[in-house]
Amino acid sequence: MAQTPSRTVLLVDDEIAVMDVLERYLRDDGFNVVCAADGPAALEMFARHSPDLVLLDINLPGLPGTEVLRRMRSERDVPIIMLTGRIEEIDRVVGLELGADDYVGKPFSPREVVARVRSVLRRSERSEAPASSSERRVGAITIDPVAHEVRVDGKPVTLTPTQFKILDVLSSHVNQTLTREQLLERVSADGDVFDRTLDRHIANLRARIEPNPASPRHIVTVFGVGYKMIDSA
Repeated sequence: MAQTPSRTVLLVDDEIAVMDVLERYLRDDGFNVVCAADGPAALEMFARHSPDLVLLDINLPGLPGTEVLRRMRSERDVPIIMLTGRIEEIDRVVGLELGADDYVGKPFSPREVVARVRSVLRRSERSEAPASSSERRVGAITIDPVAHEVRVDGKPVTLTPTQFKILDVLSSHVNQTLTREQLLERVSADGDVFDRTLDRHIANLRARIEPNPASPRHIVTVFGVGYKMIDSA
């Protein structure tokens, strides 16, 4: 179902042909669209229009996309999907650390981008209506990063600090694959998680939150890459 016209997407890309195609597809799907072709213009349009979601290219004149993302995040917590032709690990890591909600690599299908926009907005809408402002919900799982509490189907679940850190990271990037390196970077601040032990921590976490740990439906393995948390709601 198409989104209501009140939803506004800020589209930032210096490739006019790409911007024109994406703008047309987004408008056809019921979105309002405002556009910017460089970093400074993106920040100006962001302040002027208060978009519900930002599609942001990494390579921009004026200011790089990562800096634009950083400044937008300092203003307010808006969903941001990054568009990139640069697939190097450092780009993905920097974007995730700054708070990008998703990535789309160029070249891409305009229909896929619209589907990603709808998906990220749905997740954002669900996260705006929890019982506690600090809670994050993924299907039947509720995570409260502030209280350090987890519930499955409303029932409290006890996790170790490492299991909680892994769940917190994965649930912050629902439906987005994180490489093993990205997970380790985020959960190993105290040096207590290593590549050889990550799989065991994941298995123990699944045993506590999955209906059937042998066939997980929430935390899935992306073979040869890493892990992904699925919102099956």
